[in-house]
Amino acid sequence: MKNRSIEKVVFAQEHAMGDMYVKQPLPSRQVNYLDPFVLLHHAKYEIEEDHPLEFAGVGPHPHRGFAPVTFVFEGGVSHQDSRGNIGTVYKGGVQWMNAGMGIIHSERPAVSGTHEIIQMWVNTPARNKMDQPTYHPLKAEEAGNFVSNDKLVHVAVASGELLNVKGSIPTLSPVNSAIIRAQKGGSLFVPFGESHNAFLYVLGGKVKIDGQVINKHHMVVFAHDGEGFELEILEDTKALFMSGEPIGEEIVSQGPFVMNSQVEIMEAYRDFRKGKMGVLIE
Repeated sequence: MKNRSIEKVVFAQEHAMGDMYVKQPLPSRQVNYLDPFVLLHHAKYEIEEDHPLEFAGVGPHPHRGFAPVTFVFEGGVSHQDSRGNIGTVYKGGVQWMNAGMGIIHSERPAVSGTHEIIQMWVNTPARNKMDQPTYHPLKAEEAGNFVSNDKLVHVAVASGELLNVKGSIPTLSPVNSAIIRAQKGGSLFVPFGESHNAFLYVLGGKVKIDGQVINKHHMVVFAHDGEGFELEILEDTKALFMSGEPIGEEIVSQGPFVMNSQVEIMEAYRDFRKGKMGVLIE
């Protein structure tokens, strides 16, 4: 199989999100939108033992028109929403919520100590933007697991299919997602759909791809000239890999909503103010 080359390497600049600072390679000056991937926020923070968990994290807020997805690398996240869903996932787990026509949710730390998460915003097709919302929690032990021949690279597949391993989270368009944890000296070829847009974000460690050394807090965006990529592990590494079939529709992303026109954004704000996305009392 032919290796895809690297189109761009994007450094994750730091941004303030209220009291929290996140690293954000997408959107950025280099990559505004990688269809269907709208946004990537990487957060690492500490919760003191005596800090009330119910006042930490992110309180109730609305979404419409896309899937906010949380990958938990360290710690734990508790979810509640206006549709009555409640769930908690810990290290290695994933929470995938299709916001559909509108939902209000909160995400709070489940435990004290170190937390490290990535939140991805994954666009959904126009035909699904007003679907009923759904919530899919995935525990670490429920992911599809692949281990490289050298036993040094572990791939936990949450959605789609990678390395002949299927993830159990359903998606509204073809999206592969996997948490990668690897030890120094490991290597692995990762094949995926030739039509997919794809990226690898390195949270920690160091890897080599297409002859380039990629350090932590960088996102690799792959060109459309091959069937996968060869990953060489230069230091113990944790990373997120995602690939997806482009939806090919114009989008407008504003505040907590991702729609297809400015009018639909205005309608989303109106419906939220009228209470049509429900109420969440924690």
